[in-house]
Formats: sequence, C-alpha cells, structure tokens
Amino acid sequence: MHAREKIRNIAIIAHVDHGKTTLVDKLLQQSGTFRDNEAIQERAMDSNDLERERGITILAKNTAINYKDYLINIMDTPGHADFGGEVERIMKMVDGVLLVVDAFEGTMPQTKFVLRKALEAHLTPIVVVNKIDRPNARPTEVVDEVLDLFIELGADDDQLDFPVAYASALMGTSGLEPDPEKQAGNMQALYDTIVNHIPAPTENVAEPLQFLVTLMDYNEYLGRIAIGRVNRGIVRQGQPIAVINREGQVKQARVEKLFGFQGLKRLEIEEAGAGDIVAISGIKDINIGETLADPANPEALPVLKIDEPTLQMTFVVNNSPFAGREGKFVTSRKLRERLFKELETDVSLRVDETDSPDAFIVSGRGELHLGILIENMRREGFELQVSKPEVIIKEIDGQKMEPIERMVIDVPEDSMGAVMESLGTRKAEMVNMINNGNGNVRLEFLIPARGLIGYRTYFLTLTRGYGVMNHAFDSYGPYLGGGVGGRHEGVLVSSETGTSTFYGMLSVEDRGILFLEPGTDVYEGMIVGEHNRDTDIIVNICKEKQLTNVRSATKEETVRLKTPRIHSMEQALEYLNDDEYCEITPKSIRLRKKILNKSERERAEKHRKMSEANA
Repeated sequence: MHAREKIRNIAIIAHVDHGKTTLVDKLLQQSGTFRDNEAIQERAMDSNDLERERGITILAKNTAINYKDYLINIMDTPGHADFGGEVERIMKMVDGVLLVVDAFEGTMPQTKFVLRKALEAHLTPIVVVNKIDRPNARPTEVVDEVLDLFIELGADDDQLDFPVAYASALMGTSGLEPDPEKQAGNMQALYDTIVNHIPAPTENVAEPLQFLVTLMDYNEYLGRIAIGRVNRGIVRQGQPIAVINREGQVKQARVEKLFGFQGLKRLEIEEAGAGDIVAISGIKDINIGETLADPANPEALPVLKIDEPTLQMTFVVNNSPFAGREGKFVTSRKLRERLFKELETDVSLRVDETDSPDAFIVSGRGELHLGILIENMRREGFELQVSKPEVIIKEIDGQKMEPIERMVIDVPEDSMGAVMESLGTRKAEMVNMINNGNGNVRLEFLIPARGLIGYRTYFLTLTRGYGVMNHAFDSYGPYLGGGVGGRHEGVLVSSETGTSTFYGMLSVEDRGILFLEPGTDVYEGMIVGEHNRDTDIIVNICKEKQLTNVRSATKEETVRLKTPRIHSMEQALEYLNDDEYCEITPKSIRLRKKILNKSERERAEKHRKMSEANA
C-alpha cells in the first residue's frame, strides 16, 4: 500500500484554448512516466476524434504521474459549461485544483463556471499562468484578474492565498516569477508547487469500504467500468461488495477486476486504499452516483447533484425521400437503442419517448452537448432528423423561469454599437464593459438562452469575423416573454425532386443565397437557400436549359455562380425554424420543411393561423 502522504489528487481547469491539455502532455513527458522510446501522441488526453478536431475536452479523463516518490492523479475537466455534469462530479474526487489561465486573455466565462464549482467544494487552488512566452503577455495583470474573480466567487481566506506558477506548456518551461527570461527549462517548479501545496488525502484506510462511482466507461470485454475515488477503507480484487443505488436500494456484487492508473494506461492491481482513484469492472448495471460499500456495513455516500438540462430537441427517424441511402442505421429501434445507450455514460442527458414510436425528445445541457451526440451518431452510421433546439422553461414557486446565460464577447470598437443593438433585441442585459485600449472591447451580458440560438453566425457577420464570443449557463431567471432571437429571413424551397443544374440555380440566384453546389440531389420540400425577404418561396433549381440551334459562342463562359453557403452541423441546427427539420446522415446535412408538399404545407399553415385566432 502507498503511504497516503505520497498521493496528490488534483483536477485541472481552464478555458478552451488556454493550453490545459498541452500542459498535461508536458507534465507526463517530463515526469519519466513514459519510457524514452515511447511515442506520445500530441494532446494525449483528448482521446476521442471529435475532441482532437475541435480542440476541446468533452469527457473527463484521468492520468497518473509519478514524480520523485509521489503519485499525482490528474483529472482533466471539460472547460465547457455544456458538460457541467462531468465537472461537478470530478470535484468530489480531488483535493485541489490547478487553474490554468492564458497570460494574455486572462479569465474567461468558462473558467469562471468550473472555478465556482471548485471553490464551493472547498478545494485548494493553484494558479498557473500559461503562455508566458506570448509577445503580448501581461502576467501580473492576469494574476490580479484571477484574484478579483476569486473574491467575486466568494473564496475563503485560505483559497485567496493561492500560490502562482508561470509556465509555457508549448516550450515545456516553468518558474515562480512572471519574467519569461527566468523560466527553468522544465516543469519542476510546477511539480513542486503541487506537492507542497495540495493536501494529501485524509481518508481512513481502517474503516469499512466506501467508493462513489463518479465516471463511467464501457469496454466490450469488461462491460461497464466504474471510476471513482476510494472514500474510505480498502478495495481488493475478487472482494464481495454491496451496491447502493440512488434510491437507497442495496444489491450484492463482486469486484472482478481492479485497475489503477499510470500515465494514460490502466494497470491491473490487487488492492487500493482510501484516497486512491481506481477503476472497477464486473458490476452489471452500475450507474454514476451509486455507492459501493462493505456488505456488512452498507452506508451510502451523499447522492451527486446532477445539472438539469436546459435545451431540448426532437430526434426523429429519417423519413425523407432520400432515407436509407447513406446510413447503416435507419430504424426507430436502432435510434432508440443508441439514445438509451448514451444515457449509461452521460448523466446530464435525458431521453423521453413520445406518442409516436419514431420520435424521441432529447434534453441536454446546451447546443454543443446535443451537437456532439448527433455528430458521434452520424459518424457511427446513423441517419436521423432533428427539430429546432428549444430551451426548457420551468415553473419554480408558481413563476415561469427560463435559463439565463452569462456571455463574454471581445469585439473591435467599431462594431461595438451594432453588436449591442443586436443583443438589445434579444433581451440581453449588459453587466460589465472593459476597454483594454488595444482596439478591442470586452463586454459581459446576461442573456436568455433563447436569445443565443442562431446568434453566433449573425455575430460573426456583424464583427466581420473578428468577434470572439463565449457563454456559460448562469442561472434560471424570470421568463422575459415575447419573441427572442430566431431567424428573420425566409427560405428558398425546392419544388422538384431531381438534381440541381447550373442553369436552374442561375435563374434563382438573384432571389437570395444558395446552400448547395450544382449537381446535388434535391427533393421536393428541401431547403436550398435563403430568401432575401422574410417569406418562403418555392423555386425549381433542377430546370434544364432548352437547347436551340442558335448559340452565342461567348455568352456562357462569362457567367459564374456566387459561392454557396455550406452549413456545418452547428450552423444548420442554429438555422432551423419551428416548421423545419435538419436531416443528418453520415455524408450529408440537409435542411427541409417538416411537411414536404407545398399545398399540404399551406393547408397546415392556414389551420394554425385559424386556431391561433380562435385561441
């Protein structure tokens, strides 16, 4: 058994792009945890393809570093508020946090969200000012900003007395002074700060076993794997245990395999004691938030609070004319299986069945949370359709409440007026404004989550691509009523099923912006572009040119189509209106009307207006 004094459990938190994952890479490389001839992948902690592509951490992961005779367990947390469910649980597994802040950008809203959770859990903080080698770094001001943030979040006196280390994760250097010239060529200053300031686990090995399941993993050979921290006692391979579920019911099970962590690998171990972070396999139907305990003394740990979803979408079986062309999984049975499987590892997700066997209401923590689930499904070969994202309105003490987000934006001074005006119409309230004097202004707003749907693309247009926007869930506030956000433009809807032609597209180009290239298959009711007015209009982009004998030799060559606007999946989801679906297959993203036929659509619209008038 390890002596408990030689263990350090820490979580690492940072805003997207502040270099957290690169920092962990360097800590791993320099600690001697890897053999010299072992190739380490860049950003070793981001294991899933989507995380690598987007440069964000979605799933919480852990790694263990051996430094001198210490074992340092590092939990990587997602920086994005959509994954808040993961963050809260990790805070239960660690004794301290490493807050990584960019030496130029300073504190950002996502940092704030995770840091608040850490301070509420009374963890010991260490601040790491990263990217100290940036030409415009301002480390001393950034430390002051961090101190202000700690005070604002209600940190206690011990937490306010935080140690600061300065580093450049990219160069692999660190030091205790803000001067980049005085950096040592290694991470020693950071290791020492962790070992000296983060407390060792205080749990008792002699008491009966308690282990809280904080994270889940799944492996085809081992089944479900429960990851967590041993809160007290000792756990051994093969030992019988009691599993206490969230309702307090107890069932018996056995620890089939027990794993510890070294570097990024799991190693099979015989036993682990209080304070160790381990993975346990062999328990069927185990879920996050359940307690594993001593069968003779089954005491449950407090149940984990899980963040409520704030956004919902309807997932529907693909019933478009092109259904089944590109995907492997198209039936409602497959869709249902996949959504319920996701619930095993994602506790912030909810799936509700509807009156129709082909539609499911999926609720999550935000657009990114649901967008990543959809992206993973399409890569696995699923075809599905989803409706416009809607925020979840709650009734609290008889009052209607809606989710409010805290948004921080950096914009060039010349576009500030336009941005503030656009946010005013979306019921945003400005709470702070800082002018750094570098031509950019930082504005902070509280805005209803409804007002953010579809805003990002518009915001980038307003700031000509120079604006940076970040937001995180703040709280539920009184419902502000009225229409907020949404799309104001109408769309061009295809009247035919066929293939788009150059000639057909040229004839409708002056009506708006097209969303596809010539030679694309389209069907009746599919959205092929945006109308430059606020009404929908039916167009035929499959028209062929009538050939005649008289041709001009040069006329055709000079005509060019404007570049179409091709939507990414996030943009397509943001673009949707209430009467539209986004059809998603492994190869295509198509926007369509829910009712494809024009006359049926008009009938439904007339019916809707009549019932509104009667109401």
